[in-house]
Amino acid sequence: MNLLNEMGKKACTAKYHLQNLSTEKKNEVLKNVARGLVSNAQRILHANEKDMENGRKNGMSAGMLDRLCLNFQRIEAMADGLLQVAQLPDCIGEVMETSARPNGLEIVKVRVPMGVIGIIYEARPNVTVDAFGLCFKTSNAVILKGGSDALYSNIEIVAVIREVLEHCQISPDAIQLIEDTNRATTVEFMRLKEYVDLLIPRGSARLIQSVVENSTIPVIETGTGNCHIYVDKDADLCMAAQIVYNAKTQRIGVCNACESLVVHEEVREAFLPALEAVLAEKKVELRGDDRAGEVLTNWIPATEEDYATEYLDYILSIKTVDSLEEAIAHINHNNTMHSDCIVTENMQTAEEFLNQVDSACVYWNASTRFTDGFEFGFGAEIGISTQKLHARGPMGLKELTSYKYKIYGNGQVRK
Repeated sequence: MNLLNEMGKKACTAKYHLQNLSTEKKNEVLKNVARGLVSNAQRILHANEKDMENGRKNGMSAGMLDRLCLNFQRIEAMADGLLQVAQLPDCIGEVMETSARPNGLEIVKVRVPMGVIGIIYEARPNVTVDAFGLCFKTSNAVILKGGSDALYSNIEIVAVIREVLEHCQISPDAIQLIEDTNRATTVEFMRLKEYVDLLIPRGSARLIQSVVENSTIPVIETGTGNCHIYVDKDADLCMAAQIVYNAKTQRIGVCNACESLVVHEEVREAFLPALEAVLAEKKVELRGDDRAGEVLTNWIPATEEDYATEYLDYILSIKTVDSLEEAIAHINHNNTMHSDCIVTENMQTAEEFLNQVDSACVYWNASTRFTDGFEFGFGAEIGISTQKLHARGPMGLKELTSYKYKIYGNGQVRK
């Protein structure tokens, strides 16, 4: 606990230093960190291989290994994310609203940093870089608590970033990593309210629930993703097959991958056998209802639990429905309010789906894999918020800020 308090104090000191940096200086530092990551790629990859070896020994699933794995291209992508963040407008100090009162007071609402942001996450080393980039650009200090599965990777990435910060004469405590993997330390971190202004968990439903239940710091819930694709009776079935194939198999270990397919009865016989043939390339296991099973060759009966599960694996649940209304009801009952899609050529049907499905991101004729800060033009993301307060969907720069009011007077007193 003394170590955490010390880290909290250092972060609070660093945040005031960061708030005095110009946009030009912040952008220069981000570019230097991007170069530092690429030039130290072999060092980072060597550390990542230790984590991968431990993951394989511990029986980590293919989806989780995919999340954990780094290669040179992924390190370049992380660096590119920082360069994109550097190119984005700096929202700190932005005037959001102004008003003049009858008594002459001028009230200006301006965007300000949160202060110190804590992030608890699992086997995703890229989160370390994304978190730093977004927090640094918004003049926030960040304290990271990564999972034990990615410990060596995170230690090396943070070491590289801190070295670059020191070289640029910036407080290295702009980013700190809690290396203790003890669960009790994680719980204590959740209660570091004296120093941490906002806590963001990224990972499994179990991790997020633990943070929500234990934290005394305000929490933004980021999503597990039981993402659905509904193939409507008016869908272009070739397009639908391509979208489902991409959303399910392009990367299985991510929160925006499709886990659940909903199919209208009128296209069931034409669509499902064709889709089964396409998904067979990746050996996707299909778990469907009885009507789906009538036209599938290899399938397993789905349970109600299947329809609410984020598999992070080559598994897809299938539900047959008789109407758009039934599809929407099924999705809203089972989804995690992350990302859901409709494939249809009927604009009225699409708008009804987009308006009534209760998720952070709803798609018409596009893969759910686009729910991502990079794809949305945010440069990176701190997470996908599936709640409704303060932030929802991919969280970029503005979602890591608060605001304050500046009131300008000339001697007014209240009567």
